[in-house]
Amino acid sequence: MRFFLTLSYDGTRYSGWQTQPNAPTVQQTLEEALATLLRMSSPVVGAGRTDAGVHARMMVAHLDVPDDCMAALPQPFTDWLCEKLNRLLPQDIAIQHIRRVRDDAHARFDALARTYMYYVHTAKTPFGRDYAMRLFTMPDFDAMNDAAARLFDYIDFTSFSKLHTDVKTNNCRIMQARWEPLGDGEWVFTIQADRFLRNMVRAIVGTLLEVGRGRMTVEEFCHVVEQKDRCQAGTSVPGRGLFLTRIDYPQELFIPNP
Repeated sequence: MRFFLTLSYDGTRYSGWQTQPNAPTVQQTLEEALATLLRMSSPVVGAGRTDAGVHARMMVAHLDVPDDCMAALPQPFTDWLCEKLNRLLPQDIAIQHIRRVRDDAHARFDALARTYMYYVHTAKTPFGRDYAMRLFTMPDFDAMNDAAARLFDYIDFTSFSKLHTDVKTNNCRIMQARWEPLGDGEWVFTIQADRFLRNMVRAIVGTLLEVGRGRMTVEEFCHVVEQKDRCQAGTSVPGRGLFLTRIDYPQELFIPNP
């Protein structure tokens, strides 16, 4: 049987989502907890790969449990597993809920859209330093929104992709991209797309800030996208201000509880 695990995490002390040698990751931590509870190897497949220091208010991963093992596990299984995982996992990782899905459902490939939010603040605050980027001068957010609106005109975002990745295409469909004030000097950039390239959101934000600081015009921003060259874009902003906030799936993937 296949299950979707929906979780949230503070990425501060992790080297991203994906398991890697000699560095703590969210995926590794989750798989170790699952293996302890289920008493078997329990690999999961995530909806994406957040970078080091990036947070998630909503991440989804799928887990397969052999049918012949289910009978030996406490029932209802999803409630039991959710409770036990939250007791076993560290405080910076929380399971929100677990739902059974079709056996061919895929956490990554079946996602219809993903939404990220990047936070910045223009005033010193002792509470936002691990979850937002400090800006020491006020950028022109109107100009940045003018540039962000031009993202809808493109589908190839090679200029904002990490180099030498293993993806087959750099095409993405942007559905939302806008800066909005939250008050007390805090702003958030919300971007939604059907898929994202590695490092894409942080590179876009870094390049938009070049526009906001007057170092790049909106037309030059468009030229950066059209060049399809990562070296032409701005510096990626720190991961601490980035949150994966939503992943949308077709409802027909989910199997109702009996």
